[in-house]
Amino acid sequence: MEGGYDVQHKFMVRTDRGLSKPIPRAEAIEMVKDYSSQGVEAYIVSEDEGKRIEKNNNQFNTPKWN
Repeated sequence: MEGGYDVQHKFMVRTDRGLSKPIPRAEAIEMVKDYSSQGVEAYIVSEDEGKRIEKNNNQFNTPKWN
């Protein structure tokens, strides 16, 4: 386990352009940082959530941070 996360668990990065392929957590974090430096909003979602988004015509509910 890495930082409390199972290293086998995969994540996907969601942008307005779509979803990445399933990737490890550390890679997803770096990808979000790279997008941020380019001014692109990106979100990390679980692989399961990414598949749900794909099945629902890429419908993604942007998180609200209150």
